[in-house]
Amino acid sequence: MSELSIREIVGADELRNSARVVRNAFKTVALEFNLTRENSPTHPSFMTTRRLREDRSRGARFFGLFLEGKQVGFVAVERADADLFYVERLAVLPEYRHRGHGKGLMEFAFEYVRANGVEKVSIGIINEQTILKDWYKSLGFVETATRQFAHLPFTVCFMEREIS
Repeated sequence: MSELSIREIVGADELRNSARVVRNAFKTVALEFNLTRENSPTHPSFMTTRRLREDRSRGARFFGLFLEGKQVGFVAVERADADLFYVERLAVLPEYRHRGHGKGLMEFAFEYVRANGVEKVSIGIINEQTILKDWYKSLGFVETATRQFAHLPFTVCFMEREIS
């Protein structure tokens, strides 16, 4: 049986490794939707350690999924307001997908949010990623809005879930 753990990302080396995990996990999305640094510079497929540090300075917390000591996943949580947390950059390296790791990271994020006295989470995904959208729906998320941003080449779908 493989040793699996989820823990907070704290050190500089872990932060650098997390940026790499996020980039590599989202690379498949960038290829599918023809995303580039020019047309979508803030997409996670172009994640940098600096951007993670900036997010952390705003209060985001980062958690890594480790398998046999190797980081294979990542999730960020950030308090939006007194009643809502954002769950962002859920990432599992392609070769470790379809094994329940994404669901495990989401359940960990839900527990973290609940432990902080909040019962609602929000996510934003590419609206055209229908398989991913259906996966989030299977976890109890509902669509709340879609929005086209001038600086993005895709529509963003916002989804929420109560976690009481």
